[in-house]
Amino acid sequence: MFTFRKKKSFFNKEENEKIISAIRDAEKNTSGEIRLFVESKNAYMNPIDRAAEIFFNLEMQKTQQRNGVLIYIAIKSRELAIFADEGIHQMLGTTYWKVSVANMIEEFKQNHISDGIIKSILSIGKTLAEKFPYDGAEDKNELPDEIVFGN
Repeated sequence: MFTFRKKKSFFNKEENEKIISAIRDAEKNTSGEIRLFVESKNAYMNPIDRAAEIFFNLEMQKTQQRNGVLIYIAIKSRELAIFADEGIHQMLGTTYWKVSVANMIEEFKQNHISDGIIKSILSIGKTLAEKFPYDGAEDKNELPDEIVFGN
């Protein structure tokens, strides 16, 4: 016999909407793409390796300018990572992403989970806009803006 459970929502409806709105706002001035993946636990690997696995499973490397960014969060495991495609990572280097993660952790420590995510998305969006400005003639939204929920 199979039992089906409703997928747990990590955010309330208002938080979901604010996060998706932040992704859309962050992408308005850039050709870059930002996605958020949230799951309960990461029991199997280093969070950056898990973020990379998800990044490639979501085919985020297929953006034209290789400027996709994945924010990965495992709520119960208390882990997070940011994985950026080669186009943006080469411009910014590892230090930028470590600082972005540290800033999110500071917000999380104050129990500002959704606000910390939103601040990070908007900050990354501003950086993407500087490095990969929006070109109305060529840019399109290459990846969905919705939050991706794992188990």
